[in-house]
Amino acid sequence: MKIICIGRNYSEHAKELGNAIPEKPVIFMKPDTAVLKGNDFYIPEFSDDVHYELEVVVKISKGGKYIQKDAAHKHYDEIGLGIDFTARDLQSELKSKGLPWELAKGFDGSAVIGDFFKKEEYDLSNLQFSLMKNKTKVQHGNTSDMIFSVDNIIAFVSQYFTLRTGDLIFTGTPEGVGKVSENDVLEAYLEDRKVFDIRIM
Repeated sequence: MKIICIGRNYSEHAKELGNAIPEKPVIFMKPDTAVLKGNDFYIPEFSDDVHYELEVVVKISKGGKYIQKDAAHKHYDEIGLGIDFTARDLQSELKSKGLPWELAKGFDGSAVIGDFFKKEEYDLSNLQFSLMKNKTKVQHGNTSDMIFSVDNIIAFVSQYFTLRTGDLIFTGTPEGVGKVSENDVLEAYLEDRKVFDIRIM
């Protein structure tokens, strides 16, 4: 299983981190060991500034290479939500040196993955999702604000990586990312449906 992540796919998020709006999808990856087991996330010892980034996640149901945009919808059946935990201090250090982000993005437990639902239950072109931290809404996004749609992402990614059944695509986070601290509780909602909750340790 590959975990393919799209960076800077919401313009307001790109702006809040001082990044340019990309002309092509920004791609990075997480190993399968990044998937959080259970509902407790432990802040790693190498970071003092871990941020939550809530994202819509797409599960690939049919593999392919060089998938065309108009056929991309045939390659996924389920969607859900996930959190891309990011060691922001380490990421900033790596970026300043022109180095890859994987240490800041792919560490153990950095990928929270909730339940998946049939895509027919939702309008993926106009899908609202949100994150609550300690009962206060900190992120709210709508897929209509994505710079690159899911179908565009699949077409782009499959030019470089063969997609396989079970691969996951994190499609980018909206504005509102922020730091987590011990004892925080995060709750994710797809429209009005609570998808998961986790505690920060």
